[in-house]
Amino acid sequence: MDSRPGAPAGWDGALNARHLAGDVWRMGRAERLTPAGWRAAATDGVRTVVDLRNAGERRRRRTDPVDEPAARAGITVLHRPTEDPAHPEFPLVGTPYLNSPRGYRDYLRLFPGPVAEAVRTVATAEGAVVAHCSAGRDRTGVLALLLLRLAGAGPERVVAEDEAATRGINEWHRISTVPHPVERHRPEEELAAVLADRRAALEELVAGLDAERYLRDAGLTTAELAALRRRLSRPRGP
Repeated sequence: MDSRPGAPAGWDGALNARHLAGDVWRMGRAERLTPAGWRAAATDGVRTVVDLRNAGERRRRRTDPVDEPAARAGITVLHRPTEDPAHPEFPLVGTPYLNSPRGYRDYLRLFPGPVAEAVRTVATAEGAVVAHCSAGRDRTGVLALLLLRLAGAGPERVVAEDEAATRGINEWHRISTVPHPVERHRPEEELAAVLADRRAALEELVAGLDAERYLRDAGLTTAELAALRRRLSRPRGP
């Protein structure tokens, strides 16, 4: 098992999946995992999946692998959506959805309660945890930003995490047999400009973000923050 920060998860079918910190992982749509992938995640100690998507996104697609509920035995899926797309200010975070760190500041401002509840769920979950949205890039990226900063990670680690997630979903768009309705695969020279813009936005955000204060203001307790820090610093493994 690769223990490097940001190392890809070796779970069959997993979309944009990698280790974040401690016993916390991140990925895209859980429906992409094959039965063998679910069993591999369980072998890595995963007992909780935190799904950040909205209710209408939680569905299987024709191109997803066959579902085998027995392969997911012992893994609890908790739904913790981090946004309200009907909020009148939602267009500030991105159109048609959050798709860049340039929207993270407004996202954090508009949805402190749901974001904090997702973080709380990670802190208190049983076993190792996987957090995911659809692409595993931006909503998951907001959560990753808060967790990494709370764990003491510097801007370079935050940026490296974002680049890995952005490259991961870009590669998926290259090989996917179903075109995405909004996004597409970007060749390296075009992707480089996207990554540079994301990096600049993240560096600016990180410079003014106190993750602990944000989470405290959003309702997390001292005990929950301590539990989260323990989780983020513990060795990986089942």
